[in-house]
Amino acid sequence: MSRKVLLVVHQERSDPGRVALRLRTMGYLPEICRPACGDSLPDSLEDHVGFAVFGGPMSANDDHEDFIRAELDWIPKVVESGKPFLGICLGAQLLARALGAKVYPHPQGIYEIGYFPVRATPAGKGAFDEEMQVFQWHKEGFDLPDGAELLAEGDYYPNQAFRYGANAYAIQFHPEVTEAINRRWLKGGAHRLVEPGAQPADEQLEKRAIYDPQVDRWLDRFLPIYLNGRNGG
Repeated sequence: MSRKVLLVVHQERSDPGRVALRLRTMGYLPEICRPACGDSLPDSLEDHVGFAVFGGPMSANDDHEDFIRAELDWIPKVVESGKPFLGICLGAQLLARALGAKVYPHPQGIYEIGYFPVRATPAGKGAFDEEMQVFQWHKEGFDLPDGAELLAEGDYYPNQAFRYGANAYAIQFHPEVTEAINRRWLKGGAHRLVEPGAQPADEQLEKRAIYDPQVDRWLDRFLPIYLNGRNGG
């Protein structure tokens, strides 16, 4: 039986970080696909036991990008297959849009860049901690798709995680980001740290030292839920 999990990333040097590391520890074989760099999404889903779509600087509304349109067409096929699907940040927004929901910037122009609290809803208490501070880097959020179940919520962007059916999960935050990735983003995205809501680099790293161990433990609990179709309850 295949143990391959397809990880869709959106830049040449994109790194699935801690998610890929954990998958290897669990005995899975992460396989990278970069549609934005010319890779083709698989026509057949038989070779993989799970799928995940990660973040990127582009928007789920970038219909002028061939790879965005291709992912929006491909994601419903994965969802309908019943195989595990996970969308992270842009991946969550793509899932929401593919399911008919709107993706849009915060009405007050607020960015979530840094550590922000998310709280489990009653439906999400098995899969999410009651409250945890998580690393975010985004300027757009999404409406909850029809038929989806909200699992976690936040202050500035209310919809932070949802489940659709038994197999598709979306999370707005970035559990894959290690300290090394965080530092790389702070350097490459330094121009974003002046945006409303963005935390300074030193504050982000201070909060990482405090809050990241909880996210690390949460990921250990969440990945089996996503891959095995359990609700965590």
